[in-house]
Amino acid sequence: MDKLSWLLLLYSLPATHKTERVAVWRKLKKSGAIQIKTSTYLMPDRAGQYELFQWLAKQVKDYGGESTLVRAQEIEGLTDEKLIGLFNAARDAQYAELANSLRALNRRGAKKRRDAQFAEEVETLKKEFRRIREVDFFNAPRGHDAEILLQRIQSSARPKNTAAPKLDPKDFQGKTWVTRPRPEIDRVASAWLIRRFIDSTATFVFAPSADLAPKALPFDFPAVEFSHHGEDCSFETLLRRFSIADKSLRKIGEMVHDADLGDEKFQRNECIGIDRVLKGWAKIGISDDELLQRGGACFDGLYSFLQRL
Repeated sequence: MDKLSWLLLLYSLPATHKTERVAVWRKLKKSGAIQIKTSTYLMPDRAGQYELFQWLAKQVKDYGGESTLVRAQEIEGLTDEKLIGLFNAARDAQYAELANSLRALNRRGAKKRRDAQFAEEVETLKKEFRRIREVDFFNAPRGHDAEILLQRIQSSARPKNTAAPKLDPKDFQGKTWVTRPRPEIDRVASAWLIRRFIDSTATFVFAPSADLAPKALPFDFPAVEFSHHGEDCSFETLLRRFSIADKSLRKIGEMVHDADLGDEKFQRNECIGIDRVLKGWAKIGISDDELLQRGGACFDGLYSFLQRL
């Protein structure tokens, strides 16, 4: 990764200027800046963020305070990776809160999805997603999850379109598939399903955007063929598109759906534990490939158990 440049805004305002202090704090919070010390805020060195910090620095001085804007290639004790991690952690927390609201909305029945209030709430959450995305400078992982949930709610509220054509696994042999890094339950289960029941020679790569791997087949990205559609998670979409009628796999699909979407549609909790284990492995630094391998072994065992019932 190329060395990054950073902007630091250092400022102080008299304690008596409470209104002005709150005004500056709110603008910094809205801007997506990260506080690294008292009255010291950080941004990536980009044109829009530099202009914003310049404006805030001037405003602080207009309020009777002092401000300094610094450009830095290196901040002692904080690597670029750590700084990016701070930004992503802040955005992930916002995305997680948004995802909880989306899941609550997704539990509404079909009748309520057609009323005006539902549409208004969806629009409000869309605006909130866009607001967070505007200050998501480093493509925080949870943003994709929130986007997929939002896409799912919007598609489920629309009239059903003609069913997508069925696909033949014979036409999908020896392919490379791409999904997002740090795979969790739906992505791991989908990769296992692809390699076990669609293409035993499939290979998998990881990228934050499907555009970065144009020759690979994307799955579990927003607005791609093999992803969330209607009320289906990606695993269910693959089952449906490839006409896989295995009863054990259908049960696994229900488990993955409930663990991934949290809408309790099927009242199945068997895969929640697997999902938490995958997240735990990711936190301790297990590679993406290893996550697929270990997760695949979990699904091998689950599938074998279900076939004996």
